[in-house]
Amino acid sequence: MMKPDPHCDIIHASCVAIDPNHGLLIVGASGSGKSSLALMMMALGATLVSDDRTQLSTSPDGGLVASAPKTIKNMIEARGIGILKAQTMPQCVIRAVVDLEKVEQDRLPPARIRRLLDHDVPEYHRSDSPYFAAALIQLLKGGRCAPLADD
Repeated sequence: MMKPDPHCDIIHASCVAIDPNHGLLIVGASGSGKSSLALMMMALGATLVSDDRTQLSTSPDGGLVASAPKTIKNMIEARGIGILKAQTMPQCVIRAVVDLEKVEQDRLPPARIRRLLDHDVPEYHRSDSPYFAAALIQLLKGGRCAPLADD
């Protein structure tokens, strides 16, 4: 019996990126809105990497890399419309994870980490605000500032 590769895994997630070095992994149960969030971010300029299932691997330089399994490459599901063709990026480095099953309660949330293939990745929770997709795009472009010190 073959041992699973500890440096490669396929997970239930969608992935978008603004460039090959700045990708976002979108995780959550079926029906939680992974594809919907990916479509919103694509409308704001992100590029699809993978929808619904994402292959994670470790790059030679140590980064966490996402790509699409061959069977679902260049496709995204739009609930109520069907499977759509999409221009995709072949792979990207994951810079953050958003978990759609957890709702953010804090206005300025604490730093959170999710461990994936022995990599610590910043984790964010779902926000029901209308600008959530835009905020995630900006997060990928510029990162998050450290909390301001109290005066």
